[in-house]
Amino acid sequence: MPRGRHPKGEHALSDAERQARYRARQLAQQKPPVVRYRRPTDRRSRAQRWRDIVAELLTLQAEYAAWSDGLPDNLRDSAIAEALQAIVDLDLDDLAAIVPPRGFGRD
Repeated sequence: MPRGRHPKGEHALSDAERQARYRARQLAQQKPPVVRYRRPTDRRSRAQRWRDIVAELLTLQAEYAAWSDGLPDNLRDSAIAEALQAIVDLDLDDLAAIVPPRGFGRD
C-alpha cells in the first residue's frame, strides 16, 4: 500500500480549504515584481555615432594625459604611469580623419 500524505488535522481538508491555504502560502512567499526597462533606441546614423565615439576617445585621452601629468614623483615608474603613457601615446588623429562612407541615401 503506497504511503501518501496524511491529514495534519482531525479531518481531511476540503478543496476550498486546500485552495485557501495554497493562496495564503503563495502570498507569504511573494517576491516584488521585476521591472525591466527598455533601453531607448539610438536613432543616430552610423556616421554620427562614429564622430561621437571618436570625440569621446579624444576627450578621454586628454583626461588621461592630465592624470599622467599630475602623478606624484613616487608613481612615475609604476605600472599606472606606463598604462597612462600608453594611452597618451596612441595616435587618434588617424581615427578623427576618417569620414565613414554614406550608405544608400540613408545617412
